[in-house]
Amino acid sequence: MTVYLSTLAPGLARAERPPGGEWNVEVVAPNADIRCLAADPHAPGTVFAGTQGGGVLRSDNAGLTFQPAGLDGLVVKSLAVHPARPGHVYAGTKPPHLFVSADRGGHWDELVGFRRVRRFFWFSPSERPFTPYVQGIAVSTADPDVVIAGIEYGAVVRSADGGRTWQGHRPGALRDCHSLDATGGRFFEGGDRGGAVSDDGGVTWNRPKGLKRKYGWAVAADRVDPSLWYLASAPGVRAHSNNADAAIHRCRDGGPWEKLSGGLPSPMLAMPYALIAGPEPGRLVAGLSDGEVWETHDAGDRWVRLDFRLPKVNRAMVRLSQK
Repeated sequence: MTVYLSTLAPGLARAERPPGGEWNVEVVAPNADIRCLAADPHAPGTVFAGTQGGGVLRSDNAGLTFQPAGLDGLVVKSLAVHPARPGHVYAGTKPPHLFVSADRGGHWDELVGFRRVRRFFWFSPSERPFTPYVQGIAVSTADPDVVIAGIEYGAVVRSADGGRTWQGHRPGALRDCHSLDATGGRFFEGGDRGGAVSDDGGVTWNRPKGLKRKYGWAVAADRVDPSLWYLASAPGVRAHSNNADAAIHRCRDGGPWEKLSGGLPSPMLAMPYALIAGPEPGRLVAGLSDGEVWETHDAGDRWVRLDFRLPKVNRAMVRLSQK
């Protein structure tokens, strides 16, 4: 069974297709103001959700129902499940703090060392009263102690000890971070001014050339070939409109960027807010703001639109696969 969940703010859209069956689309958790999602790779039916003031929720039945999972009363803007440590979950909040749970959200501890890297000039221009927040979290698949956190208009910071201590903004990274990904020891970022990649575990970053639409958002790396990664971007903040003029780009071996077509909408008026790579090589799924979901199995040369439509994709979408 394959399930897609997308944020509607409030509520979630849920599309389910049983083996050999038809897609069914419904709205679940209609009263929950969910803003971010993280699928648990260790438990295929489990997904964590961050809310706008209601802490963390967890579903163990592929998004049909949710239960509280800690951090009550907090605005949770980002989540990441540790790829090598079952039960370990990171949560980023507004104002910018980081928390970790070792028991699937039963108990949380603040990573107080993160407070030391905060700077006075961090702010978010998108939400009054412009308080900054942790927009992205990624954990290395090569070194389980390396964690990267990105701030919406602030910095990209790094921990080499699981989050106890932190290094300040990383050279070459984009300060206005919108998303992060990690695979094969590399880290990837989408943000204002494009995309950035780190080949040394998040210590330093560089930005491939050739990108015309420089307002980057979703980023994803191939799960088999870490030299291949993707970025969804638009000319500017029109990304958040009904006339995004967006595109999905591909980068191989350091660049330059290639704009993908192969059947994708042209012009692309709806922003691809979500990119999901793998698990097979060359596979990528894109969730557009208007609810269309597109898929490629050859690294973006050819695309097909999946035969269901979500009400919308409001910034986040995940895929769950169950036997």
